[in-house]
Amino acid sequence: MPENMPKTKDDLFAFLDGLGIAHKTVDHAPVFTVAESVALRDEIPGGHTKNLFIKDKKDRYFLLTVEENAEVDLKQVHTIIGGSGRVSFGRAEKLMEYLGVIPGAVTAFGAINDTAGNVTFVLDADLMAEEVVNCHPLANDATTSIASGDLVRFMEATGHKPLVLKVTS
Repeated sequence: MPENMPKTKDDLFAFLDGLGIAHKTVDHAPVFTVAESVALRDEIPGGHTKNLFIKDKKDRYFLLTVEENAEVDLKQVHTIIGGSGRVSFGRAEKLMEYLGVIPGAVTAFGAINDTAGNVTFVLDADLMAEEVVNCHPLANDATTSIASGDLVRFMEATGHKPLVLKVTS
């Protein structure tokens, strides 16, 4: 596989297996928004995520992973995450280039594709209080459940030290 090809769901699962991280995946119709995914709540327990791919004034990129119903004050979040000035949403091209995913499939598991360390990953403290966290496995037609501590372990294994901060209102 060429170096610049994003990793697939299967690559992700093999990586998790190699780390000895337990994970469970439920396949479903593609979902592009939190609202579309609500129907899955009964069959998939744990904390469900929404992800905000943002950049600051110095073009530093961040992925905020928060509980799906949480509110994030985008006018103030830079003061919590250490960004330079107010943040704005990152472009879809950068999302694909850095995390290997399309809008609607954004996920903390994108860390596996950020081999150059272009993105700072921020996990909301409230979400990380959940025993199990649910994320898309690099595509929005499935949801993968993983222990919150194992999500941190996964990120560290990809070369990222995620920030666990309270970024929600």
